[in-house]
Order: sequence, then C-alpha cells, then structure tokens
Amino acid sequence: MKKIMIFGAASAIATETAINFAKDDAHLFLVDLKMSRLVAVRDHILAHHKTKIDLYEANALDFDKHQELIDKAIETMKGMDILFISHGTLPDEDVVRKDMLKMVQEFNINCTSLISLASIAANYFEEKKAGTIAAITSVAGDRGRQSNYIYGSAKGGATVFLQGLRNRLSKSGVQVLTIKPGQVDTPMTAHMPKGPLFAQPGLIGKGIYDAIKHNKDVVYLPGYWRLVMFIIRHIPEFIFK
Repeated sequence: MKKIMIFGAASAIATETAINFAKDDAHLFLVDLKMSRLVAVRDHILAHHKTKIDLYEANALDFDKHQELIDKAIETMKGMDILFISHGTLPDEDVVRKDMLKMVQEFNINCTSLISLASIAANYFEEKKAGTIAAITSVAGDRGRQSNYIYGSAKGGATVFLQGLRNRLSKSGVQVLTIKPGQVDTPMTAHMPKGPLFAQPGLIGKGIYDAIKHNKDVVYLPGYWRLVMFIIRHIPEFIFK
C-alpha cells in the first residue's frame, strides 16, 4: 500500500489523481485550506473506492508549520512514499502587477511554498533513499508572456528548483517529477473562454498517476503541450514581442 500525501487535495486535478491511487488501495493523507472541501473529496472517493483516507487542514503560506505538517503525515501513515504538491492560484495580472504585496503573495503561493514543502520531503526521502516528490508547475513557466508573466515566472522558478532538486536526489533513488499542465477546465479557469486546447481534469489526473508510476522526470499534460511549448520557446524574442 502506497502512502501518499497530497497538498492542495481539493483541487480538481488533485482529486482526479487521488482517485487513480485510491483504485490501488493507497493510504491518502489529504491536505487543503478548508476541511469542508476535504470532506467532500473524501466522501466522493469513498463512494467508489475502499481505501484509507486522513484529512488535514493547512495553509500553504504557513511556512513555519510545514515541517510539523509533513511530520504529522509520516506519523499518521507510518511513513510516506509520495508527496504530491498540487496547490496554486491563477491571479488577475492586471490587479497584481499594481500591488507589490499581492505579487509577493502570489510568488509565495505558487513557488516559495512548493520549495518549502519539497525541500522538507527531500530530506526525508534522501535519508530513506526512496520516494517520490511530484509537483504541478505549468507550461506558463516555459516562457514569460505579457498576459501572465507574474504567474508564469513563479511557475518557472518552481520548475527550475525541481530540476535542481531532481539532480541532487538522483543518486539517492528519489523521483522528482515536474508536472506541466496546459489549459485545464477547472474552477480556477472558469472565467476563461474554453478553446480546443483545454483538457478535462480526469485526463490530467490519469497522466500524473501514470508519470509517477513510470518514474518520469518531466511530463507535459496533455502531451501535445510539449510540442506547443517547444515552438513557443524557440520563437525569436523580437518576433515574440
């Protein structure tokens, strides 16, 4: 039985990922900002799958409680095999770029909190010489664009951090998976018009499950985003502007 901690577990993508692991009878330690959301996710999973689920309410911005949180997960599950970091926000860039405090908060949510959680788990897995850290960044982190460069740069920072962490932990047998979704039809993107590139959360959740199972380093989801972002990254800057 895999022991899996999921931070941001009430998000649509995290819920779908958890469902895939519940099919394997994994022990799930679900963490999110509000207990009511966690209870809804737990009840939804248990309505279809019999597995062990624990719930914990926490705020990603409470950095001083991250160590206690991961210790609690390890104590509750009597170990931990996978840390999956799925939380994040999609800010209104027109508002955030005029308010430095909000900008810093977005970086803390989308980048710094991920670094904190992953670093604590890395120390545990490195000593254990086994385990997986899987974290959602975004295709938006592959290149800065005027429409979402604040969000994209936070995700880009997280992506580079995970790349370095993966290099560090490779000799310890620890998997570090960077997950780069493209546009996904979730509550976070409810305000956006839906085009043909939008994917459903179920497809992304299954892709994350498969990438962890197959010990991948980086996965674009859906896979066509790898080609899309390859093209975008190689457009000359004077044209891109």
